[in-house]
Amino acid sequence: MNIHEYQAKELLAKFGVKVPAGIMAESPTAAIAAAKELGGELWVVKAQVHAGGRGKAGGVKLAKSVEEVGQLADEMLGTTLVTHQTGPEGQPVNKVYITEGIDIADELYVCMMLDRATSRVCMVASAEGGVDIEEVAEKTPEAIIRISIDPTTGLMPYQCRDVAFKLGLDASLVGQATKFFMSLYEAFTHTDADMVEINPMVITKQGELNCLDSKVSFDSNAMFRHKDLVELRDEEQEDAKEVRASKHDLSYISLDGSIGCMVNGAGLAMATMDIIKYYGGEPANFLDVGGSATEERVTEAFKIILSDENVEGILVNIFGGIMKCDVIARGVLAAAKEVKLSVPLVVRLAGTNVEQGKEILAGSDLPIIPASDLADAAEKVVKAVKDAQAA
Repeated sequence: MNIHEYQAKELLAKFGVKVPAGIMAESPTAAIAAAKELGGELWVVKAQVHAGGRGKAGGVKLAKSVEEVGQLADEMLGTTLVTHQTGPEGQPVNKVYITEGIDIADELYVCMMLDRATSRVCMVASAEGGVDIEEVAEKTPEAIIRISIDPTTGLMPYQCRDVAFKLGLDASLVGQATKFFMSLYEAFTHTDADMVEINPMVITKQGELNCLDSKVSFDSNAMFRHKDLVELRDEEQEDAKEVRASKHDLSYISLDGSIGCMVNGAGLAMATMDIIKYYGGEPANFLDVGGSATEERVTEAFKIILSDENVEGILVNIFGGIMKCDVIARGVLAAAKEVKLSVPLVVRLAGTNVEQGKEILAGSDLPIIPASDLADAAEKVVKAVKDAQAA
C-alpha cells in the first residue's frame, strides 16, 4: 500500500525524522492560505501522486509569491500527471503539497527496503541523490552503498556512522546522520513498511540534514495491525479493478495483455501467465482467488476480469484442493450469465470434485472450451483470441 508524500512526511516526523514544514491543499485558495501560514519568501508546490519522477514531469515547481503558489496549484489540480513511473495513463492530481523553501548545499539518497535475496532489511544510500538516482544505480553501481541489517540486533549506530563516512559527510554531521538513519529504521520496522525512501536527503546551507522528499509503502498483508495506516489509503490513485478486488479479498493486479486469468494460488497464477506468453498470448491480469474462495467471490472475480475492456479471452485454471471445482464451476456460470459473456472462455479444472465441476460446465448453454491440462488450456485460449481477432 502506497501513501502520498505529505502523509509520509507526517509519519516520519513522528519518529524523529526532520522534514520541511508543509501543508496539503486541495484547492488554489487553500494553497495560498498554506503559503501564508508557512511564511517566508520561497515555496515549493508539489503534485501529490503515487509515483516518482514528478519533478521532470512538471509536478514540482518553485513559487516566489503566494499568488504564484495559487496559480501553480490551479494549474496542477484536476490534471493527470504522467511520469516514467505512472505509465502513459498517468495519475490524477487531486491534492498539492505546499512546503517551505530550503537552502540546499548537497543532495543525498537513503532508503530502507526489504532485500528478498537475504530476507533482511537493507539500507541503501548514495552520495548522488536526486531525480536521476535510477540512472546512477544503472550506470555507476559502485556509487550505491548497501548495508544488510541483522534482524536480531536491528540497525546499529556503528553501521550508521560507517554509511555517513562513506557518503563523505563532514564529521560534524555524522551524529545527525546516525540519528536520521536510526529514525528511518524505527519508522520502517514499526509500520511494517516494505520501503522507506528519502530522495533527496539534503544538507542545508545551515548544516542540517533534512528529508526533502519521501516515498513510503507498506506490506498490505500486515495492515490488519495498522488500522490508522489503512485510513491513509487513497483509492483514487489505484486501479479501480484492483480496489474492487481488494474489497473481496482477491489478489488482483492489472496488466496490459488481452487474456484474462482466474487461478487459485499465486504460484499457479504465475505459471499460467508464463505459459500464456509461451504460446504467444499476453495476460491481462494476475488474479488469485485463494484456496478457500466462495461461489460469490469467484463470481465477483469473473466480473472484475470482464470489466477490463482489453480482455478478449479468459482462461480459468483451477486446481481443487480446499477450493472445490464444483464451486468454481457454479461461480463461473453465474458470472458469465450475469455479464453476458461475449469472449472465448477456456476452463481447465483438476482436483477435488473435478468431475462434478466438469458436468456443471458441460450442462450449461455457454460456449465453454474445456481443456485437459495447462498447456492445452493456454494453447486453446491463445488460438481462440487470435481467431476472434481475425474474424
